Amino acid sequence: MQLIFATNNIHKINEIRNLVKSNYQVTGLAEVGIKEEIPENQDTLEENAIEKAKYIFDKYHIACFADDTGLEVDALDGRPGVYSARYAGEGCSFEDNVNKLLKELEGKKNRKARFRTVIAFIDLKGIIKLFEGKVEGYISERKTGSEGFGYDPVFIPGSFDKSFAEMDLKEKNIISHRSKAMQQFISYLNSLRG
Repeated sequence: MQLIFATNNIHKINEIRNLVKSNYQVTGLAEVGIKEEIPENQDTLEENAIEKAKYIFDKYHIACFADDTGLEVDALDGRPGVYSARYAGEGCSFEDNVNKLLKELEGKKNRKARFRTVIAFIDLKGIIKLFEGKVEGYISERKTGSEGFGYDPVFIPGSFDKSFAEMDLKEKNIISHRSKAMQQFISYLNSLRG
């Protein structure tokens, strides 16, 4: 079964492909000829995920899923949250975002944080289902590792002593927020197949 993932982010596509068993084929937008940027104008992860899925469904009339992920830092009142991808401004890089985060956390003792992913799936009837995954952890004082993307070099999950960027994809996918949301989504799809 083909699953259209409403994104052109190759890092996310690769992570999801690594999670999904062979009975599902995950296809990014560019692979079906859709190269446009999808709007993200909402105030919550849930609303952004729905907006992206609905945008593709309404325009192309295909079932698809979209996700939105945010890093929520306690000492920053939950920021960057829904603005995680553009925390340092429009057109910023992953590194710009991480540098801004580390600067804002300088001198702060409370470095607790969590990653949250919300997946919105819209079927051919236009029915929307949401799935959420979360992983608790903290923000390190410096970047470590070269794997992953985004805030992975500074996020230390749970009881681990290394960042997501120090884990290979297989290890990260055992505990990650996106993995947890995707497991719920796949369980839902499997239940539909009987």
